[in-house]
Amino acid sequence: MKLVAAQMRALAGDIDGNIHRHIAVIERAASHGAALVVFPELSLTGYEPRLAQRLAMAQDDPRLAVFQALSDRHQMLIAVGAPYSGHEGIEIGMFVFRCRQGPAVYAKQMLHADERPYFHPGDRPMVFPLHGAVIAPAICYESLQAVHAQAAAARGATVYLASVAKAARGVETGYRHYPAIVRQHGMTVMMANGVGAADDFVMAGRSAVWRNDGQRVCSADAEGEALVVYDLATQMGEVLPMDDAAAPGPLR
Repeated sequence: MKLVAAQMRALAGDIDGNIHRHIAVIERAASHGAALVVFPELSLTGYEPRLAQRLAMAQDDPRLAVFQALSDRHQMLIAVGAPYSGHEGIEIGMFVFRCRQGPAVYAKQMLHADERPYFHPGDRPMVFPLHGAVIAPAICYESLQAVHAQAAAARGATVYLASVAKAARGVETGYRHYPAIVRQHGMTVMMANGVGAADDFVMAGRSAVWRNDGQRVCSADAEGEALVVYDLATQMGEVLPMDDAAAPGPLR
């Protein structure tokens, strides 16, 4: 089973434009046999907390239907990010689409202090079975908290899926922390980070995967858009740059 982390730039506040870019990436991931593709934190809007109230999406937003259609067509789990209109307020959401199932929304449970003026924390842990694996979502700051990974492992997770928006310092922290998660819990860890401007910082890419013995298999660079592809069966990975030739149209 192949897992893909999509490292890409988001167009700040442009949901429609970002959806078109996501479609191109999903189609390319499908062409490489992906069973799962995960995007960076708040990938459909860009990581822009000050815009979250205006950009928040409901679970049944008709603009999201294309992702369910792509999931059904390619028999793929697709995880995209957007502010979510939850019952208690706006949450940092990961919208998860699975073949022939309705969309699910995982909301970030542990917020960084800078996010608390704009977002409400989620309160529902989730895991998703997929072809014999158990996928546990984690969103940025909480993925660096040991208690979050411990809770995922207790629910039987075998893959820890970190959707993040990290500057260079946060990436370095993740590169130290994620191998420790693997060694402690035996989970594969995949991190999908963005590149380019976000809020008041620059996302530093380096999306990567750590196999369940703690070794980093492969990682993207700090600036370019790319797919990080990992095969759970063979424990082999590769990085596919998304240049103009490989990703025409919306990714240019």
